[in-house]
Amino acid sequence: MSSSPAKERILVVDDCPTTLEVLQRNLAAAGYQVFTALSVAEALEILEGTTLDLVITDLKLPKVSGLDMVRHVRENFKDTEVMMITGYPSIEGAVNAVKTGAEEFLPKPFTDEELLSAVQRVLDKLKIRKSGRRALDQVVAVHRGFIGNSEVMRKVFVAIGKAASTSATVLITGESGTGKELAARAIHYGGACSSAPFVPVNCGGIPEALLESELFGHVKGAFTGALESRAGFFHAADGGTVFLDEVSDMSLAMQVKLLRVLEDKEVCMVGSSRPRKVDVRILAATNKDLHGLVKKGLFREDLFYRLNVITIFIPPLRERGDDILLLARHFAGQFAAELGQSPPRFSDEALQSLTSYNWPGNVRELMNVIQRLVVMTDGEVIEVPDLPSLMRFSALRTTGLTRTLAEVEGEYVGNVLASVDGNKTRAAAILGIDRKTLREKLRKTGKPSS
Repeated sequence: MSSSPAKERILVVDDCPTTLEVLQRNLAAAGYQVFTALSVAEALEILEGTTLDLVITDLKLPKVSGLDMVRHVRENFKDTEVMMITGYPSIEGAVNAVKTGAEEFLPKPFTDEELLSAVQRVLDKLKIRKSGRRALDQVVAVHRGFIGNSEVMRKVFVAIGKAASTSATVLITGESGTGKELAARAIHYGGACSSAPFVPVNCGGIPEALLESELFGHVKGAFTGALESRAGFFHAADGGTVFLDEVSDMSLAMQVKLLRVLEDKEVCMVGSSRPRKVDVRILAATNKDLHGLVKKGLFREDLFYRLNVITIFIPPLRERGDDILLLARHFAGQFAAELGQSPPRFSDEALQSLTSYNWPGNVRELMNVIQRLVVMTDGEVIEVPDLPSLMRFSALRTTGLTRTLAEVEGEYVGNVLASVDGNKTRAAAILGIDRKTLREKLRKTGKPSS
């Protein structure tokens, strides 16, 4: 086990000097700062004068029992966890220890690995609880619409600030649901042209036959159905910003036309031969590896370098640590206010489930989950059973390697689809496949594909 960089402080209470010495040596070797006590009275003196993260106590102690020690810590030191060890293991003793407040019950003899694993589990729970309390106590950190205090997001905020101070083209990358459009808006509204239009365009959501007309406009009679001339998104954004979301979905032919706009600063309406100058800043976003697409010949190299003047990567939610709790608290308050009710609290176990879940749909998925919890939970506290099934432990999901690859894939596809409320475009983006492939996979698994 690697050393603990935070130097968590642990107090070990046992009336056997040999046991104390062994535990002190093993825990210190793992990087913890260790205090020892031969009795509850001695332990109480250390507790009163030292901030501790964990107390490990024997069950059988002279004069005052280990259960009394557990109860004292639980009722007097909210930021200190407790685990119990004993040479007299019994079901009754384990039940009493847990009821009193011990997070772990470890019978002797135990291996070094069993001890260190139990200690790590307890300290992880303490970290979750502290993080949850900080999220409830602190003012939510908001940066131009983003919520977060994590180190990775602070770097994003700095990058957004620098990008906003220039007129350079920016490529924003990151998984679906991380907030790429929010970053684009922050860049636009933090810059010199904040009063000018911000026009978002979902390149993957517009049919290829219509994309050129939508972007650049068309003149009357340019094609069947063009009953009048109409300006495109680039005209509408003149003086401001066009945000090209999922720019990787553009065909190679459209990429050539976009490259010409970037180079010449002018657009030509469909059906017209007269170009028109436009003063537009382009921000683009993708959840795909554009450089990899260039190597495969699916994205123009010259356009890639034109778009990639400044790159900002929005990290996935699973890499943002305690931001998950900040966002959960923010969304809970937001949706509770819409319903005219007080925001619910989250149990420690629910907070741990939220932070340990992988969040394939990122912030968008978290927002959907919290909204569902606020609406559907009857009590004032959200518990683990209130969470979606894919966030809860399931013995059925851990019963050996007996399922076929198709079954495993089908379950994962279903979970991703559920995480985005059935939105097949978003699910396909998360899975890295197109909608046609997703429909085929759903058909094979017997799930609705329409």
